[in-house]
Amino acid sequence: MSSKVTYRKMTSDDVEAVYAIELATFPTPWTLDSFYYEMHENQYAYYLIAVDENESIIGFCGMWMVIDAAQITNVAVTDAARGRGIGEGLMREAMRIAREHAMDVMSLEVRVTNSVAQNLYRKLAFQDGGIRKGYYTDNGEDALVMWVNL
Repeated sequence: MSSKVTYRKMTSDDVEAVYAIELATFPTPWTLDSFYYEMHENQYAYYLIAVDENESIIGFCGMWMVIDAAQITNVAVTDAARGRGIGEGLMREAMRIAREHAMDVMSLEVRVTNSVAQNLYRKLAFQDGGIRKGYYTDNGEDALVMWVNL
């Protein structure tokens, strides 16, 4: 199934759809208010969305850009759109935007058991940077910190 996907900056109008993806994806999702805060109050936040040919939001990626470092906050793709390279497209676009904003490095945390995501990040030249013990509050799972020079 080939379909056209475009990437653009998230706006307040996109928050409800992004929140629905967040709820469906993560065991401890961010709140709706958190996304509105990111859009209106957090000067460091930059969020991207992936949009299909029907103008439906099928994925998103958030990051905070502070001084010279970009921190990925969350990346999610709808179940129906998984396996089509949407996550990779979101990450590549986030990396491009971070470079445009003169960021030198990008980092993220990923569950130590999430080998699919880790493989994607390694494909994008991310390296292992350490372990955050008990990082995930839903089950106490450790997080692998990964980073890449931009």
